[in-house]
Amino acid sequence: MLAREHPMTDTPANVKAELSRGAVNLEVDPSIYPLEAVYGAAYIFIDRCYVYLYRPSETSLRITLQTKEPEPGEEALRALVGEFSNELLSCAWRRQITQENRTLIEAVTSQALSGAMGSPSLDDLADFDFSDDEFEDPLGIAQSWEEKHGRKTPKEPAPEPAKTEDEGAAS
Repeated sequence: MLAREHPMTDTPANVKAELSRGAVNLEVDPSIYPLEAVYGAAYIFIDRCYVYLYRPSETSLRITLQTKEPEPGEEALRALVGEFSNELLSCAWRRQITQENRTLIEAVTSQALSGAMGSPSLDDLADFDFSDDEFEDPLGIAQSWEEKHGRKTPKEPAPEPAKTEDEGAAS
């Protein structure tokens, strides 16, 4: 099955690839490309080729991409290696970003789901603790406009002039 097998020298340094008849064998380091990233990249390629995964040792992961075409040319196989390597890198990068931002993603998702539940009911508000517990405000932004700029007091109305006897008799 693997007649005419020969290694490719123009692949990325952390990916070893060899061409064989109708297939490409890649060997990657799972510490650089985690298994989840390999699964993601393989999923993208399942419409174009058959994907086989094998772990010969703890320090390597072997991926075989067998084209669905009967006799692909060497250039098509080389292109397949390049495209798979790019997708593998992309999936590994997305996984790393997701891991680094997991807390933020969970917080946004939680807020979105709680907002989708609608306004709180009167029972929810009755159970809510509205106590005036102190909280940290190092920037001093949790103060009202009046506290920050001073409360404007309304001007006292001018006293009415005293009525004279002539004005009192006219009414």
